[in-house]
Formats: sequence, structure tokens, C-alpha cells
Amino acid sequence: MSQSRKMNPDTKQVAVVVGATSKWQSDGRNTKLAHGQALDDSALPVSARWGIGGAIAQKFAQEGLFTVLTTRVAANASGLAEAIQAQGGACMIVELDLVSADSISAAFAAIRDAAGDPDVLVYNAGYLEGRDLPPEKELLEHIPIEMFDTAQHISSRGPFLVAKEVLPAMRKKGAGSFLFSNNSKSLRGTKRNTGESLYYPRVMMRTLAQVLTEEYSEHGVHVANVVIDGTIDSPGTRALPKAQARPDIVMNPVKIAEAFYYLHTQDRSCWTHELQLTPFVTKPTF
Repeated sequence: MSQSRKMNPDTKQVAVVVGATSKWQSDGRNTKLAHGQALDDSALPVSARWGIGGAIAQKFAQEGLFTVLTTRVAANASGLAEAIQAQGGACMIVELDLVSADSISAAFAAIRDAAGDPDVLVYNAGYLEGRDLPPEKELLEHIPIEMFDTAQHISSRGPFLVAKEVLPAMRKKGAGSFLFSNNSKSLRGTKRNTGESLYYPRVMMRTLAQVLTEEYSEHGVHVANVVIDGTIDSPGTRALPKAQARPDIVMNPVKIAEAFYYLHTQDRSCWTHELQLTPFVTKPTF
């Protein structure tokens, strides 16, 4: 067997989920910050244990794609990989640190060697920087530059570098999907409130999606920005008081994943380039 596609010998289409694990999973950083400890997720359906990234990875694997799970530390995705394999899917884990250009380059070199060029890339990276600042430090003047740098790395520089890794092959093939998992803070600049991450750099992520649409759509590459306008079900969020009091505000990650798969399989005669998902009980953010 050649070195190329050695993990994907059946040459299945390749789906890469950047950020396949969740900061709200049972032992995630946000979960520990909000609850002071890791949580037991054994009562949750396997589909929701890793938030959006895990649900998207499971969906694409269930649809027959070879699915690549990227995460900063491979151990974070081991349970997800086991779940996908138990469901009959094929996957691999690749470590990727979006703050490092070298890490991004090495990760995609490994993906191309082991699985092949991605047919769909879902950029689902998240961060918690800013969430742990106290109420008296809401204003911009109190934001450490290191927090801003991380937010920019994940929201703007990271997807720029990832796009440079995958879009050339998609352009040459004349097909492919590059999908952004974004949030309502991308729609307009708003004040960062206590308990929120520094999300206004997400506006740049939305802008990048618009730019890439203009540049690559005519080459057969489908680019879309998905605005996830609400709280996503996962171990850490399900245990929050607001979710306990109002379960209807919690979004089902399985249904979010179905939306991403729908975008990937849309006929090119009618592509969607921005999709906003909001729970029925919540007024959509504009």
C-alpha cells in the first residue's frame, strides 16, 4: 500500500473537523471553570457529549466520510473516536494548535498523507479567553493583550492559515466545502459582558467567509458561515442554571450537525452562504 491515504485505503471522501472536541465536554475547560470540576456525562446521549464538533464528526462519519478529528491534545478526542468507530465509522485524530503556523502546516501534511485532500472542512474552533474576567473588568482597557491575541489567532489568523492549506486542492478539483461554525457575536460588534469570551474578533471570521465566497465560489468551492445563535447542548452547558430552568433554549447538536451536512450536499445551483440557527423560544440575534 502506498503511503498516501494509508488510513483511508477505501478512498472515502474526507471530512476534517477543526475543533472536534468541546470546551464544554465533561472535562472541558469551560465546564471546569463554570462548575469547578469535571462532570459525569454517562447519562447524556453519545451524540451530545462533545458538543457541536463531536456531533458534526459523528454525522459525517455516519454518512460514509472518513472523518479527521483535530484537537490540541489527542487524548481529548479519544472517546469521540471510539464512539465513531463503534458506530461503524472511520476516523483519525490529528493534533493541531491553531496558535502555531507550524502546527497547522504539519497537521494538514499528516492529513493529506494519511487520508487524502479534504473534501469538506468544518472550522469549529473555540476558546474561553475573557470568560474568567471578573465583573469590574468588562471594558476593553482591562483585556490583556494575550487574550486578544488568542482570540485573533482562533477567529481570524487560524482560519486564514487553514484555508491556505485546503482551498488550493478544492479549487483544482472544482469541488469542496469550507464551512465556518460561528456565533451571533459575528453579526455585529457588541460589548463583552461578564462571563463571556472575547468574541468580537468573530466578526472577522464572518468577513473571511464572505471574502472566500467571492474568491472561490466560481471555482466550485462552497463556503458558508453558520451562525449558531444560542446555547449548545453538552455536558457543561446542560448543567448550567439557565439551561436547567429553560431547557427549550438549549440547541440540539445533532440537528446542528444535520445543517452542516445539508450545506455540504447542497446542489450548486442554489448554495446557501450564511445560515443562522436559533431556538424557537429565542428572538434571533440581528
